[in-house]
Amino acid sequence: MSATSVAVQIPDSPVRNPVVASLEAVNKNYGPVRALRGVNFRVCAGEIVALLGPNGAGKTTAVKLFLGLMPTGSGKVRVFDGDPTNPENRTRTGAMLQVGRVPETLRVREHIDLFSSYYRNPMRASEVLKAAGLEKIRDRKFAELSGGQKQRVLFALAICGDPDLLFLDEPTVGLDVEARRLLWDEIRQLADRGKTVVLTTHYLQEADALADRVAVINQGEIIAEGTPAEIKAQTTGKKIRCITSLDPKSLRQIPGISEVRNDREAVEIHAWEAEFVVRELLNRDLHLSGLEVTSAGLEEAFLALTQSGARNGNSAS
Repeated sequence: MSATSVAVQIPDSPVRNPVVASLEAVNKNYGPVRALRGVNFRVCAGEIVALLGPNGAGKTTAVKLFLGLMPTGSGKVRVFDGDPTNPENRTRTGAMLQVGRVPETLRVREHIDLFSSYYRNPMRASEVLKAAGLEKIRDRKFAELSGGQKQRVLFALAICGDPDLLFLDEPTVGLDVEARRLLWDEIRQLADRGKTVVLTTHYLQEADALADRVAVINQGEIIAEGTPAEIKAQTTGKKIRCITSLDPKSLRQIPGISEVRNDREAVEIHAWEAEFVVRELLNRDLHLSGLEVTSAGLEEAFLALTQSGARNGNSAS
């Protein structure tokens, strides 16, 4: 099965909000490696969009193009209907990236004051500290912080200019469960204020919880796009968990099964036609037990979409 045969194609609908960022037929190569292949992608005002893909799929390249950090090979990149390198557009854009460093010797509050000075109408420092959960460590040096605390500082620096468009690259890496949930709440509040957020993450639960829309990129191409519910409904079918004497090889030979994984004493099966598969399991294993059938999640959809391309032998980018 090819990647295009499972890609979710959502019919065009009237754009309710203006487009604030777009890639139009964008190609980008790194020498012989094709990072982006004719990508068309739009981000509308006030929405949270999750850009998902395996390592090397093209996510970071897309974000860097939106930020004006590199030129395209061909095609157009537009931010606020203009060039992303335009100083006016840059002051309306914030970014939290997984590359680059900040001075280790500055204190948290000093970092925020410094970054805020780059903008004409920044958020108040007290609001930034509260939003990022940094009030209690405002006077600590960056070098003294834990990995999760440093991550929260980077989030604070991304929002201190009160940007209209915010790019968050793996924002919750290193955060504990409570800190991650608090950051999710802040991202939702930004969207409620009319801000636009583009999120890249490897936490599929995060994308499912936050995103109004999901775009899956694989090997430099957008292979699926829609709401989380649309992606899940059209690509994953059901998840079957059971205890069976059938080995994985035998299970994969049953028509309708897309994936088989061991889960402790049980096996987890992803199936396009769950009813048929369950009947086959019961017929082939009279001692089958612990049968559970549930709707599959965004993680299963992501795996189905990206692994189908890999099975066709496409070169990674």
